[in-house]
Amino acid sequence: MGPGGARRSRGRRLVRGLLLAPLLVLLLTVVQVLVLRWVDPPFSAFMAARQLEAWREGDGEFRLSHEWKDLEEVSPDLPLAVIASEDQNFGRHHGFDLEAIEKARASNARGGATRGASTISQQTAKNLFLWSGRSWVRKGIEAWYTVLIETLWPKNRILEVYVNVAEFGDGVYGAHAAARRYFGRDASDLTAAQAARLAAVLPSPRRYSAAKPGPYVQRRTRAIERQMRAIGGRAHLAALD
Repeated sequence: MGPGGARRSRGRRLVRGLLLAPLLVLLLTVVQVLVLRWVDPPFSAFMAARQLEAWREGDGEFRLSHEWKDLEEVSPDLPLAVIASEDQNFGRHHGFDLEAIEKARASNARGGATRGASTISQQTAKNLFLWSGRSWVRKGIEAWYTVLIETLWPKNRILEVYVNVAEFGDGVYGAHAAARRYFGRDASDLTAAQAARLAAVLPSPRRYSAAKPGPYVQRRTRAIERQMRAIGGRAHLAALD
């Protein structure tokens, strides 16, 4: 083969490599999410980012607080409170709540308070695999992981992972760590009011405190308790099985 043929051959191999690389990445993400249907993740991307942030700031004493608990070891009131607070259509949508998205778009277009429409599935994808931010690239990757999660995991697994990786305070991740830190009890012993208070801080867990709830968190806690009853209480979770 002459020099020209060798160059053409290398060029074809390069093109094939460039075409196969995205397919390989997609396949790896499918395998990653499929494995996590049964294997409990020891940490999340958000946990890793927070620990790195502490190291960069020279805070050698900072420690994450996190301990995995299976869903049956968590008071049913907490996943119920999260659904009531964050995503009341969780059992009906397939990862994206189009009705909530349209309401958020209309509210934001009117110049009202900024309104989000992320589902529990989207938040699980973001917390577990991604980084904070609002870039279109991150949102696109989040959407892909959301599709995978909804396709490969049952709804109860999504809830289980979410309540174990959600941040309930600076460095406090998951239901059990939050229950121990703020109420001195196991996640299985959380009351409905305590679960509602934890759910109330989820929009901004470093701004709002479950330990010392201000007027906003108190109002939101009461509203979540009302919504928990309105959607059918613990019986609502049985419909997700």
